[in-house]
Amino acid sequence: MRRSIFSRVFTGFFSFLNRFIDWHRLPRPLAILNLMALRTVLRHENLYDTSTPGTGTAGGESAEVEIPDFAVSFRTEDGSFNDLEHPEMGRTGERFARNFPLAHSFPEAGERLMSPNPRDISNELLARQEFVPAEILNILAAAWIQFQTHDWFNHGRSKDEERLEIPLRPGDPWPEHPMKVLRTPPDPTRTAADKDLPPTFVNTESHWWDGSSVYGSDAKVAAGLRTFEDGRMKVQDGRLPLDPDTGLPSTGFNENWWVGLGLLHTLFTLEHNAICDRIRGVYSSWSDERVYQTAKLINSALMAKIHTVEWTTAILPNKVLQTGMNANWWGLAGQPVRTTWGRISKSEAISGIPGSERHHHGAPFALTEEFVTVYRLHPLIPDEVRVQAARDGSVIKDVDFKQLALRNAVSFFDEVPIVDAMYTMGVEHPGAMVLHNYPNFLRNLTLPDGEILDMAAVDILKDRERGIPRYNQFRRLLHMRPFKTFEQITPNRSWSAKLKEVYEGDIERIDPLVGMLSETPPAGFGFSDTAFRIFILMASRRIKSDRFFTDDYNPRVYTPEGMRWIAENDMSAVLLRHYPELAPALRGVTNAFAPWNRLPIGRKVARAPGHREVLAERRSTAGPVDSQVAP
Repeated sequence: MRRSIFSRVFTGFFSFLNRFIDWHRLPRPLAILNLMALRTVLRHENLYDTSTPGTGTAGGESAEVEIPDFAVSFRTEDGSFNDLEHPEMGRTGERFARNFPLAHSFPEAGERLMSPNPRDISNELLARQEFVPAEILNILAAAWIQFQTHDWFNHGRSKDEERLEIPLRPGDPWPEHPMKVLRTPPDPTRTAADKDLPPTFVNTESHWWDGSSVYGSDAKVAAGLRTFEDGRMKVQDGRLPLDPDTGLPSTGFNENWWVGLGLLHTLFTLEHNAICDRIRGVYSSWSDERVYQTAKLINSALMAKIHTVEWTTAILPNKVLQTGMNANWWGLAGQPVRTTWGRISKSEAISGIPGSERHHHGAPFALTEEFVTVYRLHPLIPDEVRVQAARDGSVIKDVDFKQLALRNAVSFFDEVPIVDAMYTMGVEHPGAMVLHNYPNFLRNLTLPDGEILDMAAVDILKDRERGIPRYNQFRRLLHMRPFKTFEQITPNRSWSAKLKEVYEGDIERIDPLVGMLSETPPAGFGFSDTAFRIFILMASRRIKSDRFFTDDYNPRVYTPEGMRWIAENDMSAVLLRHYPELAPALRGVTNAFAPWNRLPIGRKVARAPGHREVLAERRSTAGPVDSQVAP
């Protein structure tokens, strides 16, 4: 990727400045420019293709493949044909890419792979000692990120019996010594030409931000979720039907299931059907297929918008970030200008990434192994939840997380109405992203097939197995200053002492997950600045590389009604459309992932505006999105 002289001077200035002062300590205008400079550097220096040498798709030749008419205007189930010149890019079964040079992506071998012991790290550094809440968030925020990551990536589960063995200390209560962890499934696409590449792994989901957790990543799954009438998806009495094979709800992705996922999968299936009703009301002659596919585009884009401008600004409630993430979607010109006048500039900075020109920035689009690493957010999960009624805030019962997970999540809804469960998720807090706050439930997790996992130990081991550099090197490769002493990482003396003990005084051996949970984040951040560097690169890349968010993000593809639906709705509007009983809890709440109003038990609550009034108010202050009619 070529860089202009201005770009080099611009990024060089902030690179020099950051030697003395971090971006988040600068005045807001300078901090915003600093983030733009950081993203430019990361786009240029931190995107690496892992495809077989000679077959890379960014700017290279691709074998001629006939493009189906359907794929020109709609997303395919497996993500193929998003890039019409390179139809394989980003599809299911394609390799994860890297954010670091491939020479730094080889796993450590032999004793180094188990040093320090992942189980010791789980016990000594990660295990929750006392629940530390993230008071800026509600549990719905914890459910949301799992809902999204299930759309983005999954390494799959190996069927091979070959396992990595973690030696355990005498007296460890784990039922099997040593602890055995399935290896990450090997890449079936590797050939002799890949001999010089580090280990590569494939994504069992589409790499694109396409709502696959709701819709599925293959045609058979997608078909099983549809009614094939008016574009709608299957819902029975307000709930998702059950899969007879698993006993879990039928949806695009139902692994690692719990109540929070059940709520969000149900909510956005209902939202899909509501979008279908709107489209059918305007285009009555359209086929079931066309209504379904158009609603899928709209619903997927709405989820991407909610994640960009709401979830992200909830977990990173920093004024600079709020400006930056809103600019990612609307541009620095702002939402009123975008909704009234449309794009006033080709620049993504001024008018936002959606609708700008698509760009892969020198590497074929794929999610990266490092992206997976920074989204290890298991400390968000609480150990216990107080279930409360949406009508008056009264306590229904206290439950531990096991009662909300896997098949228990299905029976839970037989006892607790969805609206009460949703209210509970809105008023209760998740855990904070810090050391000693990894849920113990997940450190002794029994899967439906009977396998028992210590997910904290697995998280550590999987990063090492997949060639993720250790924490200090991770920072160097992100153009950040490495830490020289344990005390520099964290001001918490007991933490730094324990880090030094577990890692035997060698700061270069700290694992990325441990380091990111240890460091002091910028003011208003719910996770570390180190993790944030991967985020600012990949968050915009998922939009900028996607044809349906760039070149084809327009009324011709989405319909004018679809563009308006995306622009006018947010998470609160979606919640109130389907569960209007939540209106009192959401009154005055500006972000649905921040804590909602706790209702005063036993007292009547004045009615808050429902979704129709909310949308009417927004329409009165916003101009037309676009008047171009759909074909």
